[in-house]
Amino acid sequence: MDEVQTQKDSCVDVNSLMFSPGQEEPCTPTKEPVKYGELVVLGYNGSLPNGDRGRRRSRFALHKRAKANGVKASSVHVLTNPQASKAVNCKGQHSISYTLSRNQTVVVEYSHDKDTDMFQIGRSTESPIDFVVTDTVSGGGDSEDTPITQSTISRFACRVVCERKPPYTARIYAAGFDTSKNIFLGEKAAKWKNPDGQMDGLTTNGVLVMHPRGGFTEESTPGVWREISVCGDVYTLRETRSALTRGKLVESESNVLQDGSLVDLCGATLLWRTAEGLFHTPTQKHLEALRQELNAARPQCPVGLNTLAFPSMQRCSRALPALAPREDKQPWAYLACGHVHGYHDWGHRSEREPNAQRECPMCRTVGPYVPLWLGCEPAFYVDTDAPTHAFVPCGHVCSEKSARYWSEIPLPHGTHAFHAACPFCASPLGLTQGCAKLIFQGPVD
Repeated sequence: MDEVQTQKDSCVDVNSLMFSPGQEEPCTPTKEPVKYGELVVLGYNGSLPNGDRGRRRSRFALHKRAKANGVKASSVHVLTNPQASKAVNCKGQHSISYTLSRNQTVVVEYSHDKDTDMFQIGRSTESPIDFVVTDTVSGGGDSEDTPITQSTISRFACRVVCERKPPYTARIYAAGFDTSKNIFLGEKAAKWKNPDGQMDGLTTNGVLVMHPRGGFTEESTPGVWREISVCGDVYTLRETRSALTRGKLVESESNVLQDGSLVDLCGATLLWRTAEGLFHTPTQKHLEALRQELNAARPQCPVGLNTLAFPSMQRCSRALPALAPREDKQPWAYLACGHVHGYHDWGHRSEREPNAQRECPMCRTVGPYVPLWLGCEPAFYVDTDAPTHAFVPCGHVCSEKSARYWSEIPLPHGTHAFHAACPFCASPLGLTQGCAKLIFQGPVD
């Protein structure tokens, strides 16, 4: 059960009090609104398999709102009966309720903050959620086509608060306000009173954040995963994802999002890219030019001698690696050695999984034999170099430094494990080989 529960009491007309993301207008008639940054869901190659629709999409741009909708803590009430708590929640203000016992609840009221914009992320499709996120299916599938029996993503998972004035600092907080403008932490939730008297807590499965060392560049290295509290403090990870005992406070770190920060919601991982960081990433046009350059070199299958060509960016973005068409021009590769071929039907080592263990006819190396697809999501690239490496074992292709970067990032998996995964399809990478250098053969004429 989600720890962030919807309050059923509707004492006010919620719709009249919420800022609907669909009704936003530019801050000025003549200018595009300021872009704070973008959140991009790992596991999708440029769009959802069935296409981006409304608030459910593979990436979400955060722009300066026409009117500020941020909130800040104002007053605290210690209540001793449910009726008093209900009265506070019906005042039309945002609030966070910490239930300490059946007879005691601490309610922190929040007032309007004219200096910040708030954006909410979660599984719920209700109006307070700006960016609807569902569980990522490994291999690039859609959770609509592969139903999740029980999602571990909270309906109101987290909120990002951006300052409306330069440098437009973005901060992340666990939990989001529901349709009654309330965050409710029940008796069984992890919560506590800080030395300064302020209440704080954690959500059921937590909101984890990792800031890369050195930003999101060619020289970046993985940071350390931390947990973010409801009030934005940083803690070491709990012993298990939903343990009731919090980790240790990390006073030297903050909840400020940096270019390349990763946010894990226990079922989906988001990449934060700042507006400045996106300025330095390759564009779709640049990636298309690299694709055309690869195809212009007329790589050939060393056995069939037929010319190979990478499919269009649109086809690559919608393709599922495991369901590649066996076309003459589609590039395939033996990932253990990197030799690129066209598709052929020999060299099997296993009848059950015919492409899991195949022998390369060029060098006799045995390993996975998979179709190659270009990585089409520009936000996942740390540089603008040519696509020369493929992730193992899925076969998504990107630049060498981008492939090596993601091969070293331990991403949360389930409620306990961490492992590296392809950012374009979320497939777990090989333990001994995360990526492979591709070897193309040029035309013989």
